[in-house]
Amino acid sequence: MNSKLTAVALAAVVVAGAAVTAAPASAAAGPTRCHTADLKAGFALGDDAKPEMGQSEKQTRAYVWFTNRSERTCTLSGFAGVDMVGAQKTDGTWSLVRSSKKPVTMTLEQGDTVDFGITLLPVAASTPQTEKFVPSKFLVTPPNETAHFTLQWPFGGQILKQDGATHPATYLDPVGL
Repeated sequence: MNSKLTAVALAAVVVAGAAVTAAPASAAAGPTRCHTADLKAGFALGDDAKPEMGQSEKQTRAYVWFTNRSERTCTLSGFAGVDMVGAQKTDGTWSLVRSSKKPVTMTLEQGDTVDFGITLLPVAASTPQTEKFVPSKFLVTPPNETAHFTLQWPFGGQILKQDGATHPATYLDPVGL
């Protein structure tokens, strides 16, 4: 009786093993990462999402969104690359540093949107030109990509210029946080 049970169990393992190896690799792999061409991007413009650029007493936040415009499900994980391009001749380009938050993987089906926050430290208009950065546009690169979106800065104001600081008050969070 033990030999019959062993033979049935062994046959079940062989059948199960054959079923696993017969499945196509792509079926088990799941969605792959989103590429720049799969996405569209922009600044969140709702009243509750606009940064308070008219004040200079505290940090404020702006949000950039990515929407999956492809016909497939894809994932985003990590930090976008964000380069602010200034409006003043002295501004140049400022590559934003990352926060210490840990990235998560976001799965985007067709039409799904995810965002990430950019913390900003606005300054008064009377701040000397050498101490302020006046944003004009943002070059936003999705995580793990090299092609970027060019987004015009719609909120006005100016930011305390800390492009050389180790821990600046203007920085970005990972996608989805």
